[in-house]
Amino acid sequence: MNTRRPVQRIKVYNWLDIIQKHLLPATCILCNSPGQAGHDICDTCLQHLPRVVLCCHQCAEILETQSSWPMLCGRCLSHPPAYDRTYAPFIYQGAIRHLITTLKFGADYKNARLLGHLLSDYLHDSADKPDCIIPIPLHKSRYRERGFNQAIEIARIVSKELQIPLDLDSCIRHRDTPHQIALPAKQRRKNMKNAFSLRKPITAQHVAIIDDVMTTGTTAHELAVVLKKAGVTRVDVWVVARA
Repeated sequence: MNTRRPVQRIKVYNWLDIIQKHLLPATCILCNSPGQAGHDICDTCLQHLPRVVLCCHQCAEILETQSSWPMLCGRCLSHPPAYDRTYAPFIYQGAIRHLITTLKFGADYKNARLLGHLLSDYLHDSADKPDCIIPIPLHKSRYRERGFNQAIEIARIVSKELQIPLDLDSCIRHRDTPHQIALPAKQRRKNMKNAFSLRKPITAQHVAIIDDVMTTGTTAHELAVVLKKAGVTRVDVWVVARA
């Protein structure tokens, strides 16, 4: 009896997806043309998104020197971050910056669905599958102010598309840090020091941290420090864009 119920539930969800796609066909968020592959973006706009081509293997910093093997930037060579690898399909420019900014500060939830689909499409063929996904937590006061966490909204789509468990309970942000966007790198590191903690044991050995954009990697580093101290052996960072 119990083994048959999940199958029935999946069938119901599949029918709901089919009905939704028939009644509400995908439309490009950027230009209102018909979407492609069921996503809210047309092929032309998709091809013009600013993509990361050459980057540091560990922190995804944009590089200019081409190589046939994975490269590390000078910062990761001299001061390796606590996370092991970063996956970032896009550069934080143009349409990608618009989609992320209007999601984060304009609550355009449809953007989260598109960004989640774009990220999961990229990860499907390029990343190892972790035991779970942990979105970068917001402090409770920032969550109340904004009403949502954009990292969670993106992570929900990635979790569903890649069929990876989503962990929203293990980690918390116990310090209400100021906005990072206007701070220099040194101040960012000081700002984020000891900002995260665990509120329950974590058993996963391989974790993927998800966020919308990475600038210096300080936030991901601080969360990775906490996870590594708790026994996690590998921490990857999945972000939509690299600044």
